[in-house]
Order: sequence, then structure tokens, then C-alpha cells
Amino acid sequence: MSVRILVPVAPGCEELEAVTAIDLLRRAGAEVVVAGLEPGVVRASRGVMLSPDTELDTVRGQSFDLIVLPGGASGAERLESDERITAMLREQDEGAGWIAAICAAPRVLAAAGVLRGRRATAFPGHLEKHGIEPEDRTVMIDGNVVTSRGPGTAMDFALRLIEAVYGEEKAAEVESGLQRPLSHQRY
Repeated sequence: MSVRILVPVAPGCEELEAVTAIDLLRRAGAEVVVAGLEPGVVRASRGVMLSPDTELDTVRGQSFDLIVLPGGASGAERLESDERITAMLREQDEGAGWIAAICAAPRVLAAAGVLRGRRATAFPGHLEKHGIEPEDRTVMIDGNVVTSRGPGTAMDFALRLIEAVYGEEKAAEVESGLQRPLSHQRY
């Protein structure tokens, strides 16, 4: 099963969230396209330099099974103010494609109208600004939208994305290879 996933990255994005999602989704066999909002290397929130595969304008209009937005306050602000991202999220939602956001990035979904009538979670303070009371969950799935709380939930978030697009068996296979402690509660 061929799965294409877009991960747009903006300066100030949370590197732990971006890299964890990219890595685990690639371990599952997905074609993950990392696209910078602008040309060049992206400096993440903690100074890690991320080298996108391409620029957003290059992949705009292409079809993806899932769009994943990493958080990081200033990265999420940039995603939220980018009209290309807003348009892509609305198109993805209208086509019932998977959409995911973690940490501060669920605010981008709220601003784009994607969370209207849906339950979601996020880093505290980011959904409330949009009149949405966040769920007290590590990962929340409502329809075709997956949200998560922050850097500490990045691995659970990525595994749930694998489960959403590939199924529970593939998610368990990828998780098994990670050697997470048996005492860890899944999701």
C-alpha cells in the first residue's frame, strides 16, 4: 500500500515532533515529503537545522494521504499565517484525507476551520484562543483529524498516525522495533 505524507516545516517548528513523525512514518514504509515554507534549511525551535526535501510550492496541488503539522509556537504561527497551508488543509478535509497536528499546531487547524464540530487536544492555551476546549488526552482522533499535546507525546502521536493510515498491525510492528519499555501504556 503506497502512502504519501506531507510534513510542512517552518522556522521555529518543534524538532522533536517533526523528526519523530517523519522517522516513524518512514519506518512504516510511507513516502514522507518534508516541505519547507521557503527555500533552504529550516532552523527549528531548539536550533536544530532541518533540511527539507522540497519547497511547499513544489508539492502544492499534489495528493497526500496525510498532512502532518509539527508544533512549536513560532513554527505554528508561521503555518497559521500561510494561506497555502490553510488552503491545503481545507482541501484535504473536504476530500476526507487524514490531517494531523501536534502541540501548538492544532491552532492552525482551528484557524483553518478544520476543527469545527470536532474534538481535539493541543498544548495548553492554543485551542482556547479559538474557543475550543481541548480534550485531556495524549492523542485525540475525531473523524479524519488526529491531534496531540506536545513533544512528550510525539512518539504516541506518530504511532497513532501509522495506525490511522496502515492499521493496528503495522503500528505494532513499528513500535516493536523501537524497544519501548513494556511498562509503557500505549496511547
